[in-house]
Amino acid sequence: MPDGTTAELEIPTAVEEPQLQGWSYFPSNIYTIERPDFIKTVKEVSEERLKFAKTQRKIDPIYPVVMTDNLFGDPRVADFCQFVGVTAWNVLQAQGYAMDGLATTFTEMWTQEHHKHSMMEQHVHGFGAQLVGFYFLEVPEKSSSVIFHDPRSGKVQANLPEANMNLVTPASQMINFIPKPGLMIFSNAWLPHSFGRHAANKPLKFVHFNITVQPAAQTVCVTTPPAEII
Repeated sequence: MPDGTTAELEIPTAVEEPQLQGWSYFPSNIYTIERPDFIKTVKEVSEERLKFAKTQRKIDPIYPVVMTDNLFGDPRVADFCQFVGVTAWNVLQAQGYAMDGLATTFTEMWTQEHHKHSMMEQHVHGFGAQLVGFYFLEVPEKSSSVIFHDPRSGKVQANLPEANMNLVTPASQMINFIPKPGLMIFSNAWLPHSFGRHAANKPLKFVHFNITVQPAAQTVCVTTPPAEII
């Protein structure tokens, strides 16, 4: 210092910037599991029903798909139905729904056979359905992909272009799942889904099911009135 005195050097301290925190709410959940052990039995029942369906209606060249009637009443697929129903109940409970006193039941369960150029338009399942699902039986090369779409109309309207559509990000507008034999998929019924164009010469075959809930059967205690004393 000019006057010969000394002073302590002040060293500036680094200011820690606040960190931006991200929070994700209102998710759209999709669940998969591989159960090839059900293929043999479910396929046997499906082939019988598909064969009968083809006697009732010719394959439409514009919409080349064959659909069976409901399968869930056939005792041969009872174990398959039990697994699907219990899994659906567990999914809803894990999502936070009060499932005590409720049971899952099927509204529809049918097999679909999609021929070349067939597709499924984007749609949801209403009329009380809570979950939807698929179980794949035959998946040739160049089969359709299962596509789940963003259900938020506000986001769809305000979407910006995606930087990379090959990456799954919060900007993604749809998600593709590649089917394989034995793969089972569950999702909430309000989540829009579709199938891309089927390009294989051999058909794609899968079971499609819709699940709702209803009050569980209550155990009724039946008592016999005491005998009248005369």
